[in-house]
Amino acid sequence: MSRLVVVSNRVPLPEPGKPQAGGLAVALSDALSRRGGLWFGWSGQVTDYPGSRPVIRHHDGIHYATLSLSREDYDDFYLGYSNAVIWPVFHFNLGAMDYQRRYSHAYTRVNARFADSLAPLIEPDDIVWIHDYHLMPLARELRERGLRNRIGFFLHIPFPDYDVLRAMPGHRALLEDLCRFDLLGFQTDNDRHAFEESATRAIGALVRSSGRLRHRNRALSTGVYPVGVDVAGLADLSAQTLTTPAVQRLLDGLGERDLMIGVDRLDYSKGLEQRFRAFEALLEDYPHRRGHSVLMQIASPSRGDIAEYADLRQRLEGLSGHINGVYGDLDWAPLHYLNRTFERGAVMGLYRAARVGVVTPLRDGMNLVAKEFVASQDPDSPGVLVLSDLAGAAAELTDAIRVNPYDTDAIAAGLNQALAMPLPERRRRHERMMAVLGANDIGVWEQRFLHDLGGDTD
Repeated sequence: MSRLVVVSNRVPLPEPGKPQAGGLAVALSDALSRRGGLWFGWSGQVTDYPGSRPVIRHHDGIHYATLSLSREDYDDFYLGYSNAVIWPVFHFNLGAMDYQRRYSHAYTRVNARFADSLAPLIEPDDIVWIHDYHLMPLARELRERGLRNRIGFFLHIPFPDYDVLRAMPGHRALLEDLCRFDLLGFQTDNDRHAFEESATRAIGALVRSSGRLRHRNRALSTGVYPVGVDVAGLADLSAQTLTTPAVQRLLDGLGERDLMIGVDRLDYSKGLEQRFRAFEALLEDYPHRRGHSVLMQIASPSRGDIAEYADLRQRLEGLSGHINGVYGDLDWAPLHYLNRTFERGAVMGLYRAARVGVVTPLRDGMNLVAKEFVASQDPDSPGVLVLSDLAGAAAELTDAIRVNPYDTDAIAAGLNQALAMPLPERRRRHERMMAVLGANDIGVWEQRFLHDLGGDTD
């Protein structure tokens, strides 16, 4: 069995005695443990003297090799080209793109530095799996250093239509870079088709058949691999944490009121402003919900060094205060807005306690919150998922209440429908969605990708 090398912008270094943060990290760690392997990437540290050699740690049979970033590279590679150029364009938000040429230079420079440090660690038979938009040039950089290994890439975010992509400076170079991989994985068919159209129109790639392309005498494959979740693990965790003191205090405070919950990073792609306005429309258009429903929105801080994110935080705080000021009462605050991060187990308990899960991004590659909410429910009395049509998860979770995330009145109607849904229908919808999640859980995702890349997953 070939050894596996996983490469990601950020490496989730294990902390003794603490569980890993999410199902994705667990799945990749399991794959590395089975094969023996290496996880390479940024440590999360910013320093004046980052050094050229990675720091290598060993834990449970896995080698973790990490680099730090200089302040300049953090500002221009991470905050700059990755998150002020690629992120907004790939989420169809051209107005948020802030392109500066030094950002592009830093993006190339950091990927070259990663390749310089990674290439000596790769053995001839290794399978290399690179993740996400920060590292799209890395296969080219590794090829230029003589590597001939099988190299796969998985894009966790959406891929934009060509007429959106071509507004981004440097898009042709990125398409050329992506064609240096052996396998490209996407969350949905739409994303894969958008890449194929862009590659044919911008750089002359030829589509030989569905999922097969040729560019500059190199063949590459594309595939659809929707990321899943650990269904059984989430069900157990949510049942256990439902009884914790923190969750019980919340339930005691709610009394007989219905809890609606949203959990997101603080990001403009998540549709939080539209969600708040939709909740206001619910209280205005369905007055019988006043005093009987609460929306809890957890918005974890994110990229606060980017002005767009700081502005969003201020707007959400203003909307929250406005809604509570207009509709609240002495014993009822309709909107609980929490701009902080909560422990994963507590969040799973909140999902299980909620009557409605609200997942309404303006654009999302997948959105695992939607899947986690469904997996966390009590099958005897499950909550209802209200889900954006523009989340990748909508392609699988067809039994959610689907809404247009830009239509606040439609979201309000969807919330009202979810709150009013009778128990038999809630159970039917939940059972069907659980069958979908179980057939394509996080382990299946990892095994399918590595099988197609050419690695033995047994």
